[in-house]
Order: sequence, then structure tokens, then C-alpha cells
Amino acid sequence: MSGQKPVTPNADALATAAKAASKGGPAPVHLWNPPFCGDLDMEIKRDGTWFYLGTPIGRFELVRLFSSILKMEDGKYFLVTPVEKVGIRVEDAPFVAVDFEVAGEGDAQSLTFETHVGDVTTASPETPIRVHLDPETGEPSPYVMVRAGLEALIDRKSFYRLVELGVHREGWFGLWSEGQFFPLLPSEQLEV
Repeated sequence: MSGQKPVTPNADALATAAKAASKGGPAPVHLWNPPFCGDLDMEIKRDGTWFYLGTPIGRFELVRLFSSILKMEDGKYFLVTPVEKVGIRVEDAPFVAVDFEVAGEGDAQSLTFETHVGDVTTASPETPIRVHLDPETGEPSPYVMVRAGLEALIDRKSFYRLVELGVHREGWFGLWSEGQFFPLLPSEQLEV
């Protein structure tokens, strides 16, 4: 036995630890590997709403704080601090890209996305755009990587705007950003 007292997952304690750990900039969750303390009854729904004990978290500042200590390991999501790691559920992607800006054009174009919690990411080889097609309905779900394996579902209005910027290249319809072409759909699947 290590003599260390077991920690019971608690959202208030996590918030306090996250505030202390993230002073002066983003929390360095990639450097933290604390012991697993159990699962917390917290879930992020597909629309980006965070729930704790079945109730939506209404304070943006608290959601923003929790999102800053979110980490993905082996396909599972965790909130981490320097001393504890708790599992949470994510229905789809942990973030929603609610808007984007375009700079430049053609293959010199840059697409910079903003999430519902204020994260900003520019689509690039390190932070790609991808589309998943529902096998039953064929409906596209577009995503952009935000950080360290954490994606944002691109909201419908933004996706429609992105489609207007799309081009055909080597049999694919897709988007350019930061010199990278991101194929979205085979050109043959689009109606002419």
C-alpha cells in the first residue's frame, strides 16, 4: 500500500484543482499522468452541452474550465489535474466548432475555427478536418481536430459555409487549409 488516501471523484474539487493548475495559461494536461480515481457522472452531449449528475452545467466559466483539463487516452475521455484523473462520457466529440474564418484563397487558404468554449484551431496537417458518413443515413458529420486527439464537431451552419469553399481535386471534393487538401467526399457522390 502506498499510504496515500484514496480520492473520491468530485466536480468541485476538480474545478478548484484546475483553477490552480491553469493559472498563467492552458493547463499542461499532456504532462500530467495522475492515478485514475474513478468515473464522474459527467457527460458531454453531441450539441456540446455539459451535464453533471444529469443536470446541464449552466455556467460557461465552469464548462470552459473543465474543457481546459480534458484529455483523451486510449479512446476514453478524462478530466485530469496534477493529482487525479476521472473518467467522463462524451456522446460524440467533446467540442463543437461554432464558427470559422477564412484567410487567403486556393491552396494558400487558411480555415480557423472557434469552438463553443472559446478554443481556436486552424485546420492543418496536425489539426485535420475529416467527415464521417453515417452508414445508415449517409448524413455527414464533419470534424476538426482541436488539440491532442480532441475533436470538434463542425456545426451545420459552418459546414454549409465550408461546402461553398470546397473544390474538386483528384476525384475528391474537399477543402484547402495551410497548404493541405482535406478530402470530404468522393466527387462522384455529389449531385451535379
